[in-house]
Amino acid sequence: MSSWKGLARLAFIAQQFGYEYANLQLTSDNKFALFIVPDPSPQARQRAAQNWARYPDANDGVSLPPVVPDEIDLLKARMVVDSGNQFTDKARMAIAVFVFTSLATAIGFRLHADSAAVVIVVIVWATLMALLPVLLAYSRRHRAKYAARLQAAGFTPVTDPSGRLRYVPPGRRLPGHGNPFAGGS
Repeated sequence: MSSWKGLARLAFIAQQFGYEYANLQLTSDNKFALFIVPDPSPQARQRAAQNWARYPDANDGVSLPPVVPDEIDLLKARMVVDSGNQFTDKARMAIAVFVFTSLATAIGFRLHADSAAVVIVVIVWATLMALLPVLLAYSRRHRAKYAARLQAAGFTPVTDPSGRLRYVPPGRRLPGHGNPFAGGS
């Protein structure tokens, strides 16, 4: 799944079979890790039982419940906010400075570091550094747009144990709480 919509669709399908979206994080190799956990709520168990009865061949990846676009959009919004809140603005700035400096250095080595190459590298690096505040402002505005969409849908902002701001559906807690094996089979 390489797109936000694809990841949201995957999480939506998992929710139809008794799981819930827990988190989305960027890994060290620049890939997304989607976390889903068993949903211990009676509604989730009932929904899963109904969907397994209706779609017994769901594990073929074709016979699946129809997607609900509004729910996909809300899951996408949660994923954007969760992945965007993984790092603070200060950490984002440090990462960007490191990446931009590495990029400029690589260009310098590629151009064999003569005097014209040094000027080009300095210009490229300065341009990237000048764009950094613009990129950070865009990122903040992008996350704020999705956070506003979640709040308008009744999601509640909650700080998780690591200090990240997360949004949970109305009447719910952060995913992963509770014993999914309690209360019967």
